[in-house]
Amino acid sequence: MIMVKNKKIVALDTEIRVILDWDNNDYICLTDMARYRDNDPTLVISHWMRNLNTIEYLGVWETLHNPDFKPTEFGRFKQESGMNAFTMSPKKWIEATNAIGITSRSGRYGGTYAHSDIAFSFAMWLSPAFQLYCIKELQRLKSKESNPLLMQWDIKRILSKTNYYLHTEAIKNVVIPKLSVSKQNESLVYATEADMLNLALFGCTAKQWEEANPELADKYNMRDAASINQLVVLSNLESYNSELIKRGMDRSVRFVTLKRMAKEQLRLLDQNNAEHRFRKMISEVIPDQLIESKDK
Repeated sequence: MIMVKNKKIVALDTEIRVILDWDNNDYICLTDMARYRDNDPTLVISHWMRNLNTIEYLGVWETLHNPDFKPTEFGRFKQESGMNAFTMSPKKWIEATNAIGITSRSGRYGGTYAHSDIAFSFAMWLSPAFQLYCIKELQRLKSKESNPLLMQWDIKRILSKTNYYLHTEAIKNVVIPKLSVSKQNESLVYATEADMLNLALFGCTAKQWEEANPELADKYNMRDAASINQLVVLSNLESYNSELIKRGMDRSVRFVTLKRMAKEQLRLLDQNNAEHRFRKMISEVIPDQLIESKDK
C-alpha cells in the first residue's frame, strides 16, 4: 500500500489521523479513535475484536474486497469468538487471514489503521454519536480535498477580510452620512463601493461575473475564485480606499486611482512570483490542520 495524504480530523475533541487515497481507499486510525473511550487504545481495540459481531463483520468485509483472504482461518476465529478465553489483536488477525481491511503502521503516523467501512463500525461500537461525528468530519475533509476552491482558498478568504473592516467603517462613517440614505438602502451603498473595487481589480462587477460564470456562481462568488495575488491587492485596495474616502475624494477619482494601483501591484506580484512563494511559505509554516481548525 502507498500512502498518499496524511490528514487529521477531530471528532468530539478526539484528534484522529486519516490517510486519504491509500490504494484508492481511506484509512482511519483506530488507535486514535480508541482514545475516545480509554487512554489504553490497544486494550479497547482488542476488546472490540474479540466480539463475535466484529469477527463476522471483518470476515464479510474481507470476503467482499480481498481475493487473497483466508476463509478457513476466519471460520476458526468465528467459532472461537464465543469462548471466554478467546483473544484477538490486529496483528493476529492480519497474519492469520491475510487481511487488508486492518493494517498496522510504524513511524510518525504509526498505529492501527482500518478501512473507513471498518473504522466507522468500530466508531459505532464506541458510541453512535461518535460515529456520526467521525463520518461528518471525514466527509468535510474529503470535500475540501476534492475541491481546490474550498481546500486552498481558506487562506485567501483570510486575506480578503484583512482590511474589510476598515473599508466598511469608512463607508459607514463618511459615505453614508453624506448621501443621507435610508437604513434600508445602506446595503446598496456598500455594494456599490465593493463593486467599484471589483471593477478596478477584476474588470467586472459581482453580477457581471455571476452572469459570465453561472456554474461557479451556484457555489462561489467572484472573490472565492480569485488568485492569492488578486486578494492581496484587494486587501490593499480596501485599506487605501478607506483613506481616500476619509479625504472626501469623489468616487470617480478614487476609481481611477485604485484601478491604476491594482494594475501596478498585480504586475509586481506576478512578476516576482509572489503567489508561488506564498504557497510555499504556507506549506512549510502552517500545519495541515489550519483549514480544519478555522471552521471550529
